[in-house]
Parts: sequence; C-alpha cells; structure tokens
Amino acid sequence: MSGSAMSCEECLIIHPSCAWCAQEKFGSVRTLTSRCDLRQNLQKRGCEAHHMESPSSSTTVVKSEPLSSKGSGPTQYDVIQIMPQKISLSLRPGDQTSFKVQVRQVEDYPVDLYYLMDLSLSMKDDLDTIRNLGTKLADEMRKLTSNFRLGFGSFVDKNMSPFSYTNVPEVFLLGKLYKLFPSCVPSFGFRHLLSLTDKVDRFNEEVQKQMVSRNRDAPEGGFDAILQAAVCKERIGWRKEAFHLLVFATDDVPHLALDGKLGGLVQPHDGECHMNEKNEYSGSTKMDYPSLALLGEKLAANNIYLIFAVTKRLYVIYKNFTALIPGTTVEILDQDSKNIIQLIVNAYNNIRSKVELTVWDQPEDLSLSFTATCQDGQPLPGLRKCADLKIGDTVSFNVSVDARGCPAPGTQQSFTIKPVGFKDRLEVSVDYRCDCGCTNQTQANSTHCSSIGQYTCGICRCDPGYLGARCECQEGEAGSMYLSACRQAEGMQICGGRGECSCNQCFCYESEFGKIYGTFCECDDFSCARHKGILCSGHGECHCGECKCHAGYIGDNCNCSTDTSSCVTDDGQICSGRGSCACGRCQCTEPGAFGDTCEKCPTCPDACGTKRECIECRLFSSGRLSDNQTCQRLCKDEIITVETLKTDDPNAVLCLYKTENECVMKFTYSEHANGMSVLTALKEPECGAAPDAMTVLLAVVGSILLVGIVLLAIWKLVITVHDRREFARFQSARSRARYEMVRKGTTLPTSLTYI
Repeated sequence: MSGSAMSCEECLIIHPSCAWCAQEKFGSVRTLTSRCDLRQNLQKRGCEAHHMESPSSSTTVVKSEPLSSKGSGPTQYDVIQIMPQKISLSLRPGDQTSFKVQVRQVEDYPVDLYYLMDLSLSMKDDLDTIRNLGTKLADEMRKLTSNFRLGFGSFVDKNMSPFSYTNVPEVFLLGKLYKLFPSCVPSFGFRHLLSLTDKVDRFNEEVQKQMVSRNRDAPEGGFDAILQAAVCKERIGWRKEAFHLLVFATDDVPHLALDGKLGGLVQPHDGECHMNEKNEYSGSTKMDYPSLALLGEKLAANNIYLIFAVTKRLYVIYKNFTALIPGTTVEILDQDSKNIIQLIVNAYNNIRSKVELTVWDQPEDLSLSFTATCQDGQPLPGLRKCADLKIGDTVSFNVSVDARGCPAPGTQQSFTIKPVGFKDRLEVSVDYRCDCGCTNQTQANSTHCSSIGQYTCGICRCDPGYLGARCECQEGEAGSMYLSACRQAEGMQICGGRGECSCNQCFCYESEFGKIYGTFCECDDFSCARHKGILCSGHGECHCGECKCHAGYIGDNCNCSTDTSSCVTDDGQICSGRGSCACGRCQCTEPGAFGDTCEKCPTCPDACGTKRECIECRLFSSGRLSDNQTCQRLCKDEIITVETLKTDDPNAVLCLYKTENECVMKFTYSEHANGMSVLTALKEPECGAAPDAMTVLLAVVGSILLVGIVLLAIWKLVITVHDRREFARFQSARSRARYEMVRKGTTLPTSLTYI
C-alpha cells in the first residue's frame, strides 16, 4: 500500500509506521522508488534521518493540580478529585497514545439532597411518615459529612385529560370524591417547595403543609419533576462544590416520552427549566414527557445522582432504568416509607463506593479505550469503573486514544472525561498531525521540475500537460512509436509489465521481493533458484535470474560446496577410501560402508585388518599404531575384553589374525544402533603346545603298519574269492562229463571216479 502514496500526506494516513523521504536525491536511476516506507527501509536505501517525515502522537499535560484529601473547611471551594485537569493530544491517524487519570472521593465532602416525593393519593401514608424526616435525616447525614443541605419538592401528573381529573375544583369540593377524599388538592405536574438549606426544620414545616392529590391513570408524571429539579439549578439551589443527591420516592411507574400524545402533546421536551413565579412547572400541559436519554443527559450535565426509592413490586422496572441512566441507583421503599432514612444512607454509601468515568462530546473519528486499576492494583482492560471503594481511596484509569482519520486541515477538537456525579472533569483538546513539515518548503516553478511544476517533499507536481520525474516530457509524446521504445520485442508488454514508460525509457516498479532493473525491466534479483527456500542457498547473489556463486560453491542454486575437508579422515584418506567427496559430503561406494567419512563398514574385506591395528595398539601396545598419540587419535572405538568370545551374534563379524609368536587372536566387530563401533576381543591370544617327537614317530610307524595290514587283508580277500570261482567251474565241468558217459554206456576210469 505504501507504494500507492503519491504525496507525503497520503503516506502518513496509510499506517502509523510509514515514513516519507523528502530527500532530493533518493533511489536508483530509472527505478520508481517509493518514498513511502518503513523508516529502516528508507534508511537502508540512503535516506538521511533529517529528511524523513514521520510524526508520532504525543500527550502534553497542561494543568495538573494535586488531589485533595478533604472536602469541607476553608478549601471546600477548591476541592480537586480528578488529576490532571487539562491535557492536550497531538494525534497521528492510527498511532495510539495514552494518558493516566486519577480519581479520589475526598472525605467530608459537602452534600446537597433534594427530596422529590410523589403526592398522589396512594402516597398519603408515606406523607405522614416523613413529616419529621428532615431532622432525622440530617442527624444521620451529619455522620457522613459536616456540610449537609436538604430541599423538598413534589409531583403528581399533568393536570389534563386523560392523565388527571379536569373538573377541578368542583369535583373535589362538591362531588362524591370530596366525600371520599376530603383532604385532596387539584393535580399538578411539579411543585418546588423548599430550596436546599441547612435549616432542616424548614423541611419539616413544608412537609407538614402538604396534602395529597389524585390523578386518573396509574402512571405518574415523575420524570417531568426529575428534569425540572435537575435543570432549574438556581431555583433548587444546587451548589457547584457539593455532592448532588436527588431522591425520587414513588409507588408507581412513570409516564415516558410519547405518552403525552394521548393528551395531544406532540412537542418534545426541550430540556430547559420552565418554573413560574409560584415555583410550579409551567410546561406541564405544553410539552411531552422527557425521554430517558434526555433525562440521563441533564442529570449527568448537572452532576446529579438519582436515587429511585420505590416499592418492591416496581424494583425490576426501575432497575432497568438505571442501566439507561448513568449515575442512578434503586432502593426498595416500604409501603409507608418508614425505611426512607436508612434507604438514603445506604444509597449514599453505595454511590460513594463507586467511581465511573463518562466521556462527553467525543469526536466521531476518535476511538477511546479504558483500563481501570482499582484498589487491588490489577489492571482491568475495557473497564472504566471501580467499586467497593472506601472514601479517600484513589483509583486510576489508563485512557488510550486513537484517531481513525484526518479531519479538515486546521481542525481542533475536544472532549471531556468526568466521573459520574462529580463536578470535577478532565478537559482534553485534540489536534491532528496529518501534515508534513516539508510541505512548508514547497517551491513553485522550481528548477528541479524544469520550471513547470511545484517541488515539494522531494517530488515534482507537474503543471497540466507535463509528466516525468522532473516534468521533462509532454503528454502528447506518448504515441505508439514512443511506447515501442519501451518494449523488448514486438507484441511484448511495455517494460515487461513491471514498470512504466516515461520519456522513451522504462522506469521499473519497486517490489517487496527485491529489485527490478534492466532496460526493459527484464531483470530482478529475486527470481533465481532456491534451496530449502533460500535464494541461491545463501551462498551466492541473484543477477538477472541466475545465481552467481560465492567462492567455494558451485551449482545452479550454489548449494554445492567445493571444500573437501569434511570428507578427510584422521589418517588423511578421502572418505576412508570407500567413496568420493561431493558437495562437501562423502558418498560411500563400498557396499556396506556408512558414516560421515564412510569409516564404518563391518562387511568390508579390510574391516578386520583395519580394526586389528587398533586391537594391537590398544590392548598390547604393538603394531603399526603403537605410538600412544597416534593410537588414541585414530582408534576411538569401544573395546570390550572377554574370557570367552561369543560368535553367535548375526550382526557381528568374526576376525582372526596370527600374532608374532604364532598365536591366534580373535575378536568381533559390530555397529550399535547409536552409530558407535564396538570391538569385543579375547583378553589373550590362543596359543597351542609343541608336539612330542616319540609320539610323532610311533604315530607314523603305527600308521604305516596299519596301512600294510589293511592292504594284505584286501589281497587275501581277493585271492580267496578267485579260488572259489575256479573250483566251482571245475565241479561243473566234471558233472557234465559223467553224464555223457552214462548216456553212451561207458564206464568212467577208476582214477576219475576217485577224483
């Protein structure tokens, strides 16, 4: 939004943190640099502090006299219950400012109490009860204040139809009603009977003179009486330096505004005092009843606390009125008003235990918020009221003020903050900081603007028909040929859609993402490749869409480091000889190898050989790494020695090697889940005993004899099998010869027979 501000005044309205740079030489050449921005941004772009326009809201205390501690005595006319008394605000739109208000209810403060009584017929027993009210009430109130005055007035209703009987006095003096109510007087709206006085006997005398009256409908005209008692200050005798109490005693509901139309009264109440020479309300039959809003306004303007003393059945109705009329309380009155004194004392104590702020004449374009700090010291945002206070307690309120806009130049406004029922008030005057100081230095027909414009706050305001940063061009020059000079190619947007064509050249827009530049605004410093959301990985600069990497980095987004130091192991190898270094990290190529430098590889062919050197130097202080410093630097794996080596672990590799004294050393090599290498080795190598020479000789001779016997046995077995086969063949041949001779009748020779 700040980029849309075409003047210093427009900039100030956008946001309270916006500042305008009025410096003459500001921004880059051929860049539409916004002079409206945050102060720190303007400073980064070269704007000097004394050229920045950024007014802020301020508060000035004009009058602040200390709070008083006591209300009566020689200083009673100078009692101060609110501090400060006058302040001045200088507001910039949207820039909130605040001030503190303290309020104290002083002790022994003067009290004026005006007793306003309903004298309709239903209040006859109440009138009898209060005939000696003045003396008793004064005695009780003097326990609370040494300066007390009492006054008295009465009311019934408008003396006109349909509110009252109009055939007076005949109906009361001659008719049946006189027989029923011989002590009645004609109806009246409001009658002031006794001005405020410290002679309480006068109150008793006036009350004893009074007689009840009678109206026709149930509602009474009490609101007419309340308004007259509030605005007729001279007649009633309200003191400016006193606490004002108005006690309204009735046993029925009141007439409200617009009820007067029933009697033809269409004129709204004007809120003024209308008392004739007889101290009676003369406008009763001329104007409508007052509204609740008018009643509340006049009571507050005259610092009057209204106490509704009503019967129990009316409590809810009048309680609702208290929500609409500030500074009003309601108490339950007995049917015959016998509790009126205690009621007034209770209401007075209740009123004095509270402090509530009200705002008068608040300008429409001002927003006020309150934070109360009561006796517990805890801030209560949104509240302008404290309760449960003791007389003499001090409470404070923080008031925040915010201007929503700028009125007409030179406008000054004011409003008033005052506690309900107090004469004391805080007057607040307001002026607006919507103008820039640099405007006062405007130069007409300035040479900065080619002598055809005004130079103000660092910019030119050209005369009609001229344009450009220095009013150097005429509007008629903006033809198609003129615009074509601002296109990179035919059919493309003017200045790539990222600038304005002025005077045959592109002036690029500013962007919240970075700088736009180039002959046709085709370049910027924020459209390059990113890595993990960081432009050029933070290791390069973006130039016209391409990353220019810093030294030591390569790649499209400069995320690849050329440094190999992180790939070198302690023994000087690159990636332990099991991989290659790419972008500063090892990429292991040996199957099974892992680790930052590929140093871990349980399954590699040389794993046992590598770990053997650590076993030798750590356990036996021998081998190539026997030097203690070298051993400790290169061999950091954990080595566990055991009596018997377990080889059933599938994750462990069994390694064996032959020592110098022809013994066998065994150990296992494994990797834990935490990445540590663990070597488990025998405490001592396994070495066998040398064989006995005789044993070897006997073993050799015995082996030879055993082989000879086995060979003879095999030869004997073969001969036996052969002889048996030959004998069987002979027997078979002889049997065939004998058979042939018998068949031919020849007798075998004797020699053959025996054979």
